[in-house]
Amino acid sequence: MAKIFITGVAGFLGSHLADAMLADGHQVFSVDNMIGGDPGNIPAGVHFVQCDCNKRALLQVYMEGADVVYHCAATAYEGLSVFSPHIVTQNIVGASVAVFSAACANKVKRIVFCSSMARYGRGVPPFLEFDPPAPQDPYGIGKVCAENMLVNLCKTHGVEYVIAVPHNIIGPRQKYDDPFRNVASIMINRALQGNPPVIYGDGQQRRCFSYIDDCLFCLKKMAFAPHVVGHVINIGPDEGEVTIRDLFNKVANLTGYNGEPLSMPDRPQEVKVAVCNSDKAREMLGYETKTSLDQGLSKMVDFIRARGVRPFDYHLPIEIINEKTPRTWVDRIF
Repeated sequence: MAKIFITGVAGFLGSHLADAMLADGHQVFSVDNMIGGDPGNIPAGVHFVQCDCNKRALLQVYMEGADVVYHCAATAYEGLSVFSPHIVTQNIVGASVAVFSAACANKVKRIVFCSSMARYGRGVPPFLEFDPPAPQDPYGIGKVCAENMLVNLCKTHGVEYVIAVPHNIIGPRQKYDDPFRNVASIMINRALQGNPPVIYGDGQQRRCFSYIDDCLFCLKKMAFAPHVVGHVINIGPDEGEVTIRDLFNKVANLTGYNGEPLSMPDRPQEVKVAVCNSDKAREMLGYETKTSLDQGLSKMVDFIRARGVRPFDYHLPIEIINEKTPRTWVDRIF
């Protein structure tokens, strides 16, 4: 049995990961600043302390004795980062370095860092792990910076590391009252209220969506497998590519929404085609897609119906407001 430390445990990914680790018999210690978390997500049995990851000294105390650190916490706002670069960078770069510093000071065995496919940005899809990072928004730039800091610190201080690159993870517990992120959840919450889901631009942006359970299979192996140390690994499907318009159609069918979407202008710096190659995860981790997009969306609809639709919470400040800022945010259209 290992002592696992998870940041962002009240969030979507962190809470599911904590569940999985508890089920395997491990001790789970955790923090979350609750910016994007929900107290109802924290599994019973987790040793939880509310703490911001920028509080390095406190992290070092809470993390003492940990064998593996999963850094899942992030203000994962790729689109918003163009207009709120300070808060996003503070909580991507600054918070990540604080976590890594505390982990190295505590001589943990391994850090598993959840990066983002935003690292690939302007690259040519399908993105491969050895492609040079080419982020095109502050969020992606911050994730690449955090990766570089992780590698530098771990090599200097003798700590193992693995970098996971999830892409568009979906499933129950994903925050669905957030107007800035989680396109599938936003669409479902809007549609179940009888309001038109929003599509930015022509809706031909192409994505692959990863169901949470399929990603957990990979993340669990990353904590202990010796052959993954030092690797960057894309996790999630590279089949089932859909456009955002396709996603709207699927959500409409599942929720019974009969109207058209609300069309809004393109968002600045949005990557048009963001799809990863997952061959490395298949080879190194035995990855396979077990839950289809339709199945995953159906489970999300059931979850949101059961928990209840919610009004959208504009809980983060927009730092830069000009003619390029989406009107959905400025005018609080959601």
